[in-house]
Amino acid sequence: MFIQELAKISGVAAKTIRYYESIGLIPNPPRADNNYRQYTPEAVERLRFIVSSRSLGFNLADIGEFLKARDEGTLPCTRVLDSFDQRIHEIDRHIADLLALRETLTHVREVGAALPPDKKCDEGCVCYLIEVDQKE
Repeated sequence: MFIQELAKISGVAAKTIRYYESIGLIPNPPRADNNYRQYTPEAVERLRFIVSSRSLGFNLADIGEFLKARDEGTLPCTRVLDSFDQRIHEIDRHIADLLALRETLTHVREVGAALPPDKKCDEGCVCYLIEVDQKE
């Protein structure tokens, strides 16, 4: 199959498929007489794996490691499980950061609601509400 058919079947843009080839996630396919790339059904499965991995938040370097292990005949599931643990830790840290930001915004909102509604900024100020948080 040619790249446009592969793109249609896999849901991955042809430009992205070419990029994945250029960084080694997809092996360079053989070429037809007209020099068009000719893909096998295995390319569809490989692209689906890449898409699924990306949807779980894995970066292309991690995905490359998973695929390399598979290509070498080793089972990459242990590596994937370790990566799950790392991703869960990153997500937990991100959630904590977001909760801290929410708390800060809530505090600034409460302080701002208590200020007089006609309070004005001087020339050096953009919004006195944001500066309130920096002073406290």
